[in-house]
Amino acid sequence: MPMTITEKILAAHAGRDQVVPGEFIEARVDIALGNDVTAPIAIREFESFGAREVFDRNRLVLVPDHYAPNKDIKSAEQCKIMRDFARRQAITNYFEVGQMGVEHALLPEQGLVLPGDLIIGADSHTCTYGALGAFSTGVGSTDLAAVMITGKIWLRVPESIKIIFDGPLNPWVCGKDLILYTIGQITVDGALYMAMEFDGSTIRGLDIDSRFSICNMAIEAGAKSGIIAPDEITLQYVRERARRDFSIFTSDPEANYCRTLHFWAEEIQPQVALPPLPENSRPVDQIGDIPIDQVVIGSCTNGRISDLRQAAQILKGHKVNPNVRLIIIPATQSIYRQAMKEGLLDIFLEAGAAVSTPTCGPCLGGYMGVLAAGERALATTNRNFIGRMGHLQSEVYLSNPAVAAASAITGKISHPREVVSD
Repeated sequence: MPMTITEKILAAHAGRDQVVPGEFIEARVDIALGNDVTAPIAIREFESFGAREVFDRNRLVLVPDHYAPNKDIKSAEQCKIMRDFARRQAITNYFEVGQMGVEHALLPEQGLVLPGDLIIGADSHTCTYGALGAFSTGVGSTDLAAVMITGKIWLRVPESIKIIFDGPLNPWVCGKDLILYTIGQITVDGALYMAMEFDGSTIRGLDIDSRFSICNMAIEAGAKSGIIAPDEITLQYVRERARRDFSIFTSDPEANYCRTLHFWAEEIQPQVALPPLPENSRPVDQIGDIPIDQVVIGSCTNGRISDLRQAAQILKGHKVNPNVRLIIIPATQSIYRQAMKEGLLDIFLEAGAAVSTPTCGPCLGGYMGVLAAGERALATTNRNFIGRMGHLQSEVYLSNPAVAAASAITGKISHPREVVSD
């Protein structure tokens, strides 16, 4: 029976020849992930069950990234619960402050998530790893606890929706714009519990960072996962990092999809998602004059080196508007060091930006950029719900790094061409 890439991965991990959408399976997990918000709950459940050892100390990954470096006493206690557990269990892949990064940028960088894997994480943006051709999805902390004990997860096999992008990209358009455009077309529940499979000449021409951005925001369309079939671009990235063997899966030509959408990239301009939902996406030229108080460039969506390079290209030789705070957060220590070597940090600091050590911080309204009542932010993050980055009476707009950098200079949401030529 023909199967999609998602169905093939799930079948392989369930020890089955085939699976079909809608059926429940128990599947072996390659990597399980927890952070300083979600892992402490899982650890308490793990211990309350009487479990003594995790299923595999090499396959559980723990990353303190949401409120770390510790924001306050409560966050310090959360991080300590995870740190102490990692020491007791001799967890190989516990990343302390100084080595850690934003989890969904860190794990691919470290070669921990690979094509053909089944990955679960107690964080909704675990779907990011689908960019490498893996099935990866977010789960609750109690599900994580069960996986920590058994190494297995039960899942309902999702239907697949195929989204095809063809044609060349317009100037200043990247993966972030493609996924914002998609969500704008299908809404935030348009792919509810589906596997979003991305394909087409545009997708195959994207660098790996843009692919991560696309799969990262599959959850913002309600999807169970996002996935892109591995190709030479994927393999070039993975071969340099892989710590173990991996398998390549692709969809059969006759595979069944519940829906297929076809978009033309040349029709897509840089996008901005207006509050309070990512589905409120429209071309930056069509949103009018919207002044801003803060810009954040970073997160698991757009804190990678190509994102920082794009921001630096815009910011070089310019100054941040005096009415705007610009916060730039490299997603990992490695990305931070690379930005430093390339002189990007000098460009940011000369422009008047604040540069932070890796953290999720402002994305979830945690710290390092919380908004007050009446303030408005433009961010390269993934969510703009009411109160997402602070006060309930603040507003968050979403964009790619080029739009964010240009807007930091002009003081209002702006197309990059207002600052530099195409």
